[in-house]
Amino acid sequence: MEAIENLLLLIDSPNLDKELKSIALKVQNNERISFDEGVLLYEKAELGYLGVLANYIREKKHGERTFFNRNFHIEPTNLCVYDCKFCSYSRLIKQRSEGWEYTMDEMLALVFKYDNEPVTEVHIVGGVLPQYDVAFYSELFSKIREHRPELHIKALTPVEYHYIFKKAKIDYATGMKLMFDAGLGSIPGGGAEIFHPEIREQIAKDKCTGEQWLAIHEEWHKLGARSNATMLYGHIEKYWHRVDHMEQLRKLQDKTGGFQTFIPLKFRNQDNQMSHVPEVSVIEDLRNYAIARIYLDNFDHIKAYWAMISRNTAQLSLNFGVDDIDGTLDDTTKIYSMAGAEEQHPAMSTKELVDLIKHVGRQPIERDTLYNVVTDYTNFEFPEEAKPQFYKLPVIN
Repeated sequence: MEAIENLLLLIDSPNLDKELKSIALKVQNNERISFDEGVLLYEKAELGYLGVLANYIREKKHGERTFFNRNFHIEPTNLCVYDCKFCSYSRLIKQRSEGWEYTMDEMLALVFKYDNEPVTEVHIVGGVLPQYDVAFYSELFSKIREHRPELHIKALTPVEYHYIFKKAKIDYATGMKLMFDAGLGSIPGGGAEIFHPEIREQIAKDKCTGEQWLAIHEEWHKLGARSNATMLYGHIEKYWHRVDHMEQLRKLQDKTGGFQTFIPLKFRNQDNQMSHVPEVSVIEDLRNYAIARIYLDNFDHIKAYWAMISRNTAQLSLNFGVDDIDGTLDDTTKIYSMAGAEEQHPAMSTKELVDLIKHVGRQPIERDTLYNVVTDYTNFEFPEEAKPQFYKLPVIN
C-alpha cells in the first residue's frame, strides 16, 4: 500500500515536471514508456522520483519478496583470445604464467566437492581458448548431468558460444540444440556489454557483435529455454546507449519471452585498460537499477550482484526496483574481486543472505535458477548465536 500511496503523492505533486508526470502516469496505468522517455529519465529524473516509480513496479510484481539462490561458480580459465579493454579478469595467451586452465577432471572435482551441499546451480563461465570447444563442453555438461541430475547447469555466454560454434563450423541453432541435449539448463547474461557498435567497437571489438549476442539467445529461447541479460554501464557510453541496449532486449523479449532477469553490471576500473575512466557513484548505480526496472516492463526480475556492488548497496537497491541479489557464491568466483569489487572474497552463507534481506524489511526467498521457490525464509528464525553482525546503511543525500 505504501508504494501505491507514494506514487499517488508523486503524481499529485504541483512541482513535478510535466514530462516526468506523464511518465509517472504511464507507470500507474501499466503503459510502456518510449525510447525518448527512457533517455529523459536518465537526463532529468532525480533518485527519489525514480525510486518511487521503480519500487511501485517491483512491489506490484513481487511484493516484498526478494530472491537469492545457492550456487557455486566454475571458471574454466582466465586466459582468453579476446582483449576487452574493460576486463580485469582475463589474460592473453601470451600471459599464460598469470592464468589458469582447468582440465575437465579438475572442473568435475569442483562439482563433486558440493555433493553433500544443498546447492541448486553451477554457474560456468570464463575465458575463451581453443581447447574448450563444442566437444569439450558437451562432454562436461553431460558428465555433470549424469553425476547430479538435479543440479542446474547455467553456463557460457554468447561470446563463448559464438567462438566454439564458428570453430566447429555449425550454426547457432545447431549448436544450441547440442548444448541443450547435453544438459545445459540456461544461459547467463554475460558478454552483452553495450550493444551499440559505436561503443562496442571501442571496448570489445574482437568478440561477437550485439546482433550475434541477441541471435544466440533467440535460438536458445526457441528451444523453450530461459536466459538472463546484462548491461555494462558507467564507462564511456552515453545515456542513450544504455536505453538503446535495453530497447533491443525489450524487443527480443516481446518476441520470445525467454529472458528471466536483467542484471546491470557496474564498470570497475581496477587493473584494466580503462583504469583512467572514473567509476560512477552509488547514486548513479541506484538510478540505473530504477530506470532498468521502469523501462524493461516485460522482464520479470532485476538483479543486483551483491558481490560486485557491496552488501550495503545491494540492500539499498531493493528499494530501487531490484528483487534479486544473486547467490551464496561460496568464494568460487574471481571475476568480481579482480575487477576491484568491494567483496574481495565473495561468499555469504544462507543465514547471512537471509538476514541481509530481512534487515531492510524484505522477505527472503531462496529460489532455484528458474525462480521456483525452494524455501521461504520470511518467518524462519536462525539460532541467535548463528546470526551475523550487521551495520547501519549509509545515508544518501
